[in-house]
Amino acid sequence: MTHQIHIIGGGLAGSEAAWQLAEAGLRVRVSEMRGGGDTTPAHDSDRLAEMVCSNSFRSDDATSNAVGLLHQEMRALDSLIMAAADKHRVPAGSALAVDREGFAAEVTARIAAHPNIEIVRERVDALPASGPTIIATGPLTAPGLASAIAEVTGIDALAFFDAIAPIVHRDSIDMDICWMAARWDKGGKDYINCPMDREQYETFIAALNDGEKTEFKEWEKDTPYFEGCMPIEVMASRGLETLRYGPMKPVGLDNPRTGRWPHAVVQLRQDNALGTLWNIVGFQTKLKHAEQVRIFRTIPGLENADFARLGGIHRNSFLNSPTLLDRQLRFKAMPHIRFAGQITGCEGYVESAAIGLLAARFAAAEIAGGELAPPPPETALGALVNHITGGAEAETYQPMNVNFGLMPPITTKMRKADRKKSYTDRARAAMAAWMDSDSTTRAAVAYPVEDAPIEASVR
Repeated sequence: MTHQIHIIGGGLAGSEAAWQLAEAGLRVRVSEMRGGGDTTPAHDSDRLAEMVCSNSFRSDDATSNAVGLLHQEMRALDSLIMAAADKHRVPAGSALAVDREGFAAEVTARIAAHPNIEIVRERVDALPASGPTIIATGPLTAPGLASAIAEVTGIDALAFFDAIAPIVHRDSIDMDICWMAARWDKGGKDYINCPMDREQYETFIAALNDGEKTEFKEWEKDTPYFEGCMPIEVMASRGLETLRYGPMKPVGLDNPRTGRWPHAVVQLRQDNALGTLWNIVGFQTKLKHAEQVRIFRTIPGLENADFARLGGIHRNSFLNSPTLLDRQLRFKAMPHIRFAGQITGCEGYVESAAIGLLAARFAAAEIAGGELAPPPPETALGALVNHITGGAEAETYQPMNVNFGLMPPITTKMRKADRKKSYTDRARAAMAAWMDSDSTTRAAVAYPVEDAPIEASVR
């Protein structure tokens, strides 16, 4: 089959992108290296859309949860991933969990049976020189292709070691305890500062040392720590004072309530343009998630912290997308290429598939001679793609799940439960208006089979 668009990678994002494009009448080539003599350390099969970690798509509550809202929006856009998940759902309370074997088999069968899709079991080691392309190779991109991407972007643009600091919703921080200032008053009030006295600090260090940690997977154990992303508990184990001379140093920070430097300080830095999310500086960690919540809520001012993301360190590869991709997910250095899925820096199965869906719809509109506007930032889809393509701070960009903190804030005072419903109500109205604004969001675009193919270069 001659093809009009090339997709590299057959995970959740690549599969969703292939389905959306094929349903729009485009002929699609999917290059998937698994099944062609290659695999990754994390995969067990050659099935498309294999779920390598959890079998959960997380909450399916579209009224008060951002990921549940994302489910709803994707279903409205005829998502293959959501259809397969719904068909192979298993009991999990309000969460959407799936039979992972049945789910992957369903996606593989539907992609393989589509007359507009050709699956080729091959490894692609170079960036295609021409032709519409979507790269959706995930966090374990093969070394050859990763090197090719790094050559174009610069070595610092593709990370191979993912050091994630926790992120807190700004409105859950107690500013009666914390204050805003930069060290030595340089740079304005750029940080939120949480003060600790000696007893609080020493109790905190003991908790870090005693907290339960996750273990590296076998294929991650040869990944070295970098001094710049050392887990906070590793620093704590080096000595009682280590953190006071590292990310928790108090020098140059006068507490306005005492007029003195605290014994130690935890700093938070703004993480998105809206100012709704703040990351805990230097707090990348291998602590288990429940331990992070328990220990980090002992920090003065964070007793009621609402975490948008918890910390972690694991092998990964992702682009600094706010710098490298445009609003249509095009690679600025090579605009015929789009990126989708986890390699863009989204986190999670659903988010990965959602970016695959949008990359495909953007590409279909472009091939048809038009341009599809991104969904509004008030929607889950729009907030996610906006974060990836410019809403996040490029210097601190890290993988992120969808959450309400990515959306423009609702400033009206109300109960927390009501606030979440306000976000989802607003999102549904914005999504409906967006879908009504462009026919490509409501119906497949027809492309005659006899149209001349647009070939992509595979090396």
